[in-house]
Amino acid sequence: MKLTFDKQSLKAVLGISVAGAVLAAIILASDGNQAAKPIVQPNAEHSLYEDDVIAMSDEQIRSAGIVMANAQAATIGALLRLPGEVKFNEDRTAHVVPRLPGVAESVHADLGQHVKKGQVLAVIASPELSDLRSQLLAADKRLALAKATYEREKKLWQDRISAEQDYLQARLAFNEAEIHAQTARAKLTALGAEAANGALNRYVLRAPFDGVVVEKHIAQGEAVKEDANVFLLSDLSSVWVEINVTAADIEALRVGGTVDIQSGSTSSSTSGKVSYVGNLLGEQTRTAKARVVIDNPHKAWRPGLFVNAAVAKGQKEVAVAVESGAVQTLDGQSVVFTRVAKGFKATTVRTGLADGRLVEIADGLPPGAAYAATGSFVVKAQQGKGNAGHEH
Repeated sequence: MKLTFDKQSLKAVLGISVAGAVLAAIILASDGNQAAKPIVQPNAEHSLYEDDVIAMSDEQIRSAGIVMANAQAATIGALLRLPGEVKFNEDRTAHVVPRLPGVAESVHADLGQHVKKGQVLAVIASPELSDLRSQLLAADKRLALAKATYEREKKLWQDRISAEQDYLQARLAFNEAEIHAQTARAKLTALGAEAANGALNRYVLRAPFDGVVVEKHIAQGEAVKEDANVFLLSDLSSVWVEINVTAADIEALRVGGTVDIQSGSTSSSTSGKVSYVGNLLGEQTRTAKARVVIDNPHKAWRPGLFVNAAVAKGQKEVAVAVESGAVQTLDGQSVVFTRVAKGFKATTVRTGLADGRLVEIADGLPPGAAYAATGSFVVKAQQGKGNAGHEH
């Protein structure tokens, strides 16, 4: 069969052919460009901070208080961590008791008040004290009379006016009067009461030493017994930390050894000396009690506060160590901010032993590397600002 085309049909066929050729050329060019671009696979082992520099000038580093140091070999003590609790220093704690029954006439000390040695805490009216003071007054009167009689009889005997027997009897009576007066005065002294000075029944309770009133169980007009604990007074300038030690760890504690104390609820820390290590293990807990004495000048260590006690247990030589404050955490990884030309770089590290002062760097940091030892948190904050800026 023979096909015939007019001029219009021929033009249409030619137009379609040209359009198809142009479209095919575009498609081929697009495929060629895609093939020229390599596909980049993420490297899982690449650190997130390897190439990020935290820009800080020397002046900024100085003004921020950042102190530099070099990673180096060190001796790190393995730490034994034990739970503990702050207690009153029982050597400087006293239960103030009246030692005589009576009625509280006045109360001068309040709960939590700082008192000085000898300061009046309360005044009690005691009939029993009145009897004792009356006995002392009578004994002193008899002693004065016996002394005068003895001195008179002694002179008469020396002048050979009276017999020696009268002199000896007077001396005996004088000696007996002295004993009665001393006994009456000793009874008052044992009760902490002075001789009569005003009302015979007035008994004054005084602070035995400088301290704080931590308990108060007396009110004006209240009847008190001789063995009632009306005040608990403690000198809080030093306190005890009582820790529980297992049989396996008890050898790490020695009387006189240093123990680091860290508060369980705050960032406070201090150190003290071991004053006592128990010789017996508890039947139920199978642990021994140990006691650490710590200074408490600002009264920050309050009895009842739970703490953590750290004791050095052996030592180890490590090839690379940094100060404990230099290690920070970023995205779940331990990092040390190392010094570079324009600032710092967060270098991912693997830590090892730590003793509260130094941290072993088991991997990630070469010896001699300069790092931010003090003020690393400032660098961390600067790094956070940089990340925030990039997100915008």
